Amino acid sequence: MSDNAIKLLGISGSPRKKATDRMVRAALEYAEEKYNVEVEYFSAKGKDLKFCIHCDYCVRTKQGCIHKDDIVELYDKMVWADAWIIGSPVYQGTVSGQTKTIMDRCRAVVARDPKVFMNKVGAGMADGGDRVGGQEPALQVIHNFYIISEMIPVSGGSFGSNLGGTFWSQDKGAEGIEVDDEGLRSMRKTVRRLIQTAQMLKKVPSEDI
Repeated sequence: MSDNAIKLLGISGSPRKKATDRMVRAALEYAEEKYNVEVEYFSAKGKDLKFCIHCDYCVRTKQGCIHKDDIVELYDKMVWADAWIIGSPVYQGTVSGQTKTIMDRCRAVVARDPKVFMNKVGAGMADGGDRVGGQEPALQVIHNFYIISEMIPVSGGSFGSNLGGTFWSQDKGAEGIEVDDEGLRSMRKTVRRLIQTAQMLKKVPSEDI
């Protein structure tokens, strides 16, 4: 893998290995097929993910989170990556609890180094059992997280990928993702924009940004 390869992290915030898992993996596969990337993947399925309890341990000690659970392995991947894809199923019109916990717990990394995620590029993807079932509100939550973290949020743009990748699983799990042509199109547009933005930033020395 060349030094110019974009380091791409995919995160599935679902407690299951079904639609969201397939959605994020499809995005990573597309990126590997089309671009010079090195990928890592993290799934919330089966993981011990404790809620942030706002104890301020991370702020006081600058030594990470008081919880020593499975998010610790994700922290290293987040720092490593140039670009992220966070994928979430739609729960009650927004992101899943697992996705929100992952984002909340990033406070521990930022408390140690406030600029640790600065100018990394982030995209979001969301899947639901209905075609219009909360995917865009879920993506807005993900974009808000990127903005607060001083990352650069991107989408695939107008005409089908306004805020990112949106899938209609029809409650058929991975099979629903694979047959959703419109969702796959929105994913491809989003991944293209994500990688192109990361490539552009990687060519600019960080001190010039």
